[in-house]
Amino acid sequence: MNLKRRYIVVFSFLGVFLLYLLIHYAVLMIKGDLPPPPRQNTSLPERGAILDRNGRFLAIQIRFADVSIWRPSITDINLLSSELADILEMSPGEIRERINSSESNFLYLRRQIDDGTARRLTTLINEKKIRGVMVQPIVGRVYPERNLASQIVGFVGDRNRGLEGIEFAYNDILNGTDNDGKGSQIVLTIDTYVQHILQQIAAKTMEETQAESIIFVAMDPRTGEILGSASLPDFDPNNIRASDPNSRMNRPNIWAFEPGSTFKVFSLAALIDSGAITGRSTFFCNGVYTPSRGTAINCLGNHGRVTAREIIIHSCNAGAAYASDNISSSDFYQLMSDFGFGSRTGAGSPGETAGYLVRSENWSERSKPTIAFGQEIAVSAYQILQATTAIANDGILVPPKIISRIISADGRTVTEWEGGANRRVISAETARAMRSYMVDTAASGAMGWRAGVQDLSLGVKTGTAQIIDPVTRRYSDTDFIASCVALLPAENPSLILYLAIMKPQGIIFGSRIAAPAIREAAESLIDYLGIPRGRNPQIIHPPSVNIPAGRLPAVETHIPDFTGLAKRVLLPMLLRDDLYVEIRGDGWVRRQYPQPGTPVTPDMRIILELE
Repeated sequence: MNLKRRYIVVFSFLGVFLLYLLIHYAVLMIKGDLPPPPRQNTSLPERGAILDRNGRFLAIQIRFADVSIWRPSITDINLLSSELADILEMSPGEIRERINSSESNFLYLRRQIDDGTARRLTTLINEKKIRGVMVQPIVGRVYPERNLASQIVGFVGDRNRGLEGIEFAYNDILNGTDNDGKGSQIVLTIDTYVQHILQQIAAKTMEETQAESIIFVAMDPRTGEILGSASLPDFDPNNIRASDPNSRMNRPNIWAFEPGSTFKVFSLAALIDSGAITGRSTFFCNGVYTPSRGTAINCLGNHGRVTAREIIIHSCNAGAAYASDNISSSDFYQLMSDFGFGSRTGAGSPGETAGYLVRSENWSERSKPTIAFGQEIAVSAYQILQATTAIANDGILVPPKIISRIISADGRTVTEWEGGANRRVISAETARAMRSYMVDTAASGAMGWRAGVQDLSLGVKTGTAQIIDPVTRRYSDTDFIASCVALLPAENPSLILYLAIMKPQGIIFGSRIAAPAIREAAESLIDYLGIPRGRNPQIIHPPSVNIPAGRLPAVETHIPDFTGLAKRVLLPMLLRDDLYVEIRGDGWVRRQYPQPGTPVTPDMRIILELE
């Protein structure tokens, strides 16, 4: 009996206790005083930076913080709003209004405040014992060069995941998906100075011609490295909401368009190299090409008897069409394919177009002659660059690339980017002949004379292409593409420039509006890239210099010596929670504060000056 009473007492006590808990939590729920759910204390991911060829940041991760409010924990809203106002750059009344007007107990007061502001706010909250305010560290992406090469770099979404461009195509590498969240850095072939020059001249040209859009690209034909790739209109990836799909379009990579007369360089080179014609072959242009069957094709002039050289110099459509009569459709198709037309270049940017080159068995009677002067074929700007390398490199085609190398998070593993394989497309003799034709085209009085640069031998070919009207499916009478391709110096090219102006208003000819922009870009880039010319001889020096590669030393109890380290080696320092690191300048560390050997303290500020 005593045992039974004990059970009754124990279970009665437990029942009362459980009833108390139920009533207590019910009251809390009604009052809305339940504490916010605990947040997981996970380490922040380290998304790798995107840099230009010289180590300038194009995309970098920085630390932000979200400031949130849990209303049930607030003890004094007036104190909270007055103390937070200055740091958050809000008025006390605005803070109170935000809190009081919220329909939820949880709300965000500010999103993505900078790391310094977050540190000051956290200190204030702790010192003043302000309740109901939480500072949650997050990471975000910043694009220091703003619009520069923005379509190539791309951008990330709210969860720091790549949505377009390099950010999208190499998201797992940048995010360190297979490396515990420690992302690698991607170094592009782009040179920010070259990119700036191209974008600046493109913007000026776009304003002067009232064009719909512009493509301006630069490439080193010896290596295939794309030094600049401008696409206007463009956008600022720091402000995605102000952009639209048109401004985010990477036109040099994904747009396919009829190239017009610039294509004659490749069609004539193929015809000569195949033996279908020679440099001495002549063709009669009376202003029209008349095929054996089908509709006649007009030429822009009545050029009389022309050779291959004169077809290029005068941009004779009829001459190019008559020259193509000397080769079979299947052979001509194969030669155009050898130049890379109809296939992706594999440059490294996402969404690349293969262009448009129909197989020869599907050609009409007009196809071969019209392709010979740049119609009935669609190409990308990168395909034009790639094909031009064969002219520049004595017949060797070098595929373009936009990525230089990938560097692991610790800076120890460097993976050089492997593009497509080089291959011979035409003979060295044919390539040199085409370069001499292009030099004559830039001579005084020729079609491309406006692209000429003083004291420098420059090869050039201009073009003016019609655009298909999407409504009528016929060539438009008002819409054109003006273009110009150049290589310099012509004897041993180290730079290819290609400009395409889409739908210019007023003057539409590439020789009139594209060639001058090519000259302006060449004048700006010759000295910077070290291209010799008559009045600017180069000083001969050893081909290489010794620069210490270095590895990032550990920062534990004392500050190490960072002298001589390159900027890319220092990048992991920016992701540390316990230090605030400021990197000033470009190049390699020359000065640092504090000095080596200084004891490390929490939240220490380290300044590294680079030259």
